[in-house]
Amino acid sequence: MKSSTREALLSYAFLAPALLLLAVFTFYPMLYGAYLGFTEYNGQRFGNGLPPRWVGLENFHKLSQDTLFWTGLKNSLKYLLVVPILQIASLAAAVLVNRSLPGISFFRGAYYVPVVTSISLAAVMWEWVFNRDGTLNWLLTALHLVDPKQTFGWLDNPATAFYAILLVTFWRGFGYYMVLYLAGLQSIPAELEEAARLDGATRLQVFWRVTVPMMKPTILLCSLLSTIAAIRALEEVLVLTGGGPLNSTYTALMYVYSKAFQGFNFDYGLASAAGLVVALVALILSIINFRFFRDAGARA
Repeated sequence: MKSSTREALLSYAFLAPALLLLAVFTFYPMLYGAYLGFTEYNGQRFGNGLPPRWVGLENFHKLSQDTLFWTGLKNSLKYLLVVPILQIASLAAAVLVNRSLPGISFFRGAYYVPVVTSISLAAVMWEWVFNRDGTLNWLLTALHLVDPKQTFGWLDNPATAFYAILLVTFWRGFGYYMVLYLAGLQSIPAELEEAARLDGATRLQVFWRVTVPMMKPTILLCSLLSTIAAIRALEEVLVLTGGGPLNSTYTALMYVYSKAFQGFNFDYGLASAAGLVVALVALILSIINFRFFRDAGARA
């Protein structure tokens, strides 16, 4: 046996366990879920041991006429409002903590704490902040911005609940993207920035002409991750509002979850069809991200 063939077989042998796990726990569920989107498969059929029944595009026709699904999809797209704010704030924080200052490691770790905080614990804390007698209303009344008699629960008001959820999402994702940006900043050769300064560039010019172009792969990655996470928003909604009040925080993935796991019908087919639509929207937004950064790179 040739040495090249032996090395190839050895490489595949090392890859086989990981590929097997991916096939069993990722690729097969993904393909089977896509197949279920074109079938009738609910709790009744599952309980009676009946296989999924092929119905073609019937589930997608139901979705097109379901106003609740369109409300969820609209709110998921509105969720994208948090993406640019989160990315700009995370990049700015990464620039600030990318310095050799006493105690800077503490701030890096403190910013990352929300990422590792369980959503259940975070929900208890934020409910305490947003309720009628909570921290936010106390602060606003202390600053004389709100009359104490006019306070309300921020999660109970359809006009404010959605933006309160966005704030929680921002809080949870800020440290994660900051760490990614920090890693990107620390991978930039210091010689490039030093050379720009020697040529007379100001700190702002160095940032826009050297740092940002070198950070474009990291910016693209963080933009993609945060866009997909926004479209797939579920945890914060589920534990804080359950989609209410009056469906003001109801998202597309909340629709998928409710159809598949809530109620008595367990409509896996319809839920899978809705999941396919969400995946398609995420794919389109990802392509837009790639095109935008590619064109921006070409213009630069």
